[in-house]
Amino acid sequence: MDVIVTGRRISINDATRDLVSRRLNDSIVKLKDRVIRTEVEFTANESKGDPSNAIRCEITVRGKGPVIRAGGMAEDKMIAFDQALDRLIAQLRKAADRRKRRRGGQRLADLPVAVEDQSVKTAEDAHEVAGMTVDGDGPMVVREKTFETTPLTLAQALDQMELVGHDFFLFVDAASGKPSVVYRRKAYDYGVIHLEVQ
Repeated sequence: MDVIVTGRRISINDATRDLVSRRLNDSIVKLKDRVIRTEVEFTANESKGDPSNAIRCEITVRGKGPVIRAGGMAEDKMIAFDQALDRLIAQLRKAADRRKRRRGGQRLADLPVAVEDQSVKTAEDAHEVAGMTVDGDGPMVVREKTFETTPLTLAQALDQMELVGHDFFLFVDAASGKPSVVYRRKAYDYGVIHLEVQ
């Protein structure tokens, strides 16, 4: 498993790289055959008031299967790394528990799923800002990403959402072919929104 340790606005010495690499190899032993590369990025934030957010550490695990990501913030880079590693292990444990529960009798199809039908309202006073059309005084789009994907089942989408550590996951439903979003509700409840394209 390749471990790549980088720093943005912060220097990383060889001793820190070796310690991070050793701790990652010891912590995710079960995934060693499936992990191709693990990226650890330390970023120094310009937080003048709160020193607990001075350094952010983000761990990204890439390999066979979904991307797994976790982060932590602290005043010291190794404390931030420990927080990110703890969150990564918790995400892996949670995903493993979900798979065990699914195999143990209760199938995902038996779980209650909330489907919400929400229509998007557009304001009549649209205007253009920086080459983009903004409806009303709505939010400005500041970041845009494009990802390649393949259709997923609901179970696969839930697994990927858990492993990435987000509260929602956008996917194309393999059964219906519809663009869909699965999202976390309270506790372990999930909801799904399907889009009907016309």
